[in-house]
Amino acid sequence: MQYRTLGSTGLNVSVIGVGTWQFGGEWGHDYTQDEVNAIFTAAREAGLNLLDTAECYGDHLSERLCGQAIASDRDNWVVATKFGHHYEGHLQRTEPRRPEDIARQLDDSLKALATDRIDLYQYHSYASDEFFDDDVLALLHKARDAGKIRHLGNSVRDHDDQYEQTAASKDRGIEAIQIVYNRLQRRPEELGTFDLCRQQNLGVLVRVPLASGFLSGKYEADAKFADSDVRARRNPQQIAEVVEKVQAIQRDEVPDGVPMARWALAWCLKHPAVTCVIPGCKSPQQVHDNAAAAELVEAQHP
Repeated sequence: MQYRTLGSTGLNVSVIGVGTWQFGGEWGHDYTQDEVNAIFTAAREAGLNLLDTAECYGDHLSERLCGQAIASDRDNWVVATKFGHHYEGHLQRTEPRRPEDIARQLDDSLKALATDRIDLYQYHSYASDEFFDDDVLALLHKARDAGKIRHLGNSVRDHDDQYEQTAASKDRGIEAIQIVYNRLQRRPEELGTFDLCRQQNLGVLVRVPLASGFLSGKYEADAKFADSDVRARRNPQQIAEVVEKVQAIQRDEVPDGVPMARWALAWCLKHPAVTCVIPGCKSPQQVHDNAAAAELVEAQHP
């Protein structure tokens, strides 16, 4: 496994992390603690040390499962979670975002994760009119000073306001950006967001690096998903169009003999702004498959 420094945080993180939205039950499977434990055992074996979760992946459900899975070696993990949503039901969220809401969410996340501090605490898909709330920022800085939070991050929306928010990172004490980026979605390049990250020495966590699994190359144009799977909300035409693009990329860009998912993760990591990719993983085997992408990336960060 390779490791990179997460911007100005000084945290040394594996270039492949563990994405955990799936543990909240919205990707077609309800996970048991034993299943999650097995996934984290595989992550340890592969040298992964960063997990990313959120308050609303289930009602702190993913956090609880992760917290139990790493309880025996918590200090070996970089734990990133988020704030700003409340789980109300399958794919249903509210957005409690007053300072007192965030204070309560933080304490609930600490309890669920069974830890006394969160290494990276991230805004969760805020619109700019809420992101620039100075009262919330003051609450976060106070929590950081108290040791509940080590570093602040911002998981930005897949929207043009990512540029405005990222530009303000240094002034607001934010040290890492989480962002959607993959071979099919290159908005951070197009908007110049990655340039801002490099200028401010921001760590960059890439979410959805496999385009919700489509860049694995295993889906056909008529792919169907269980009702409990978030991808079931896509209409058939959208799925067919994405699959057609993926098939062209697989034909024209992926080297012979290289699994497409492995190539797609390495493709993200080759951008000089990117610190770590956080793909989801449904099994121990997928963890090892994801981790193998590090072998395709140069040992030295570009």
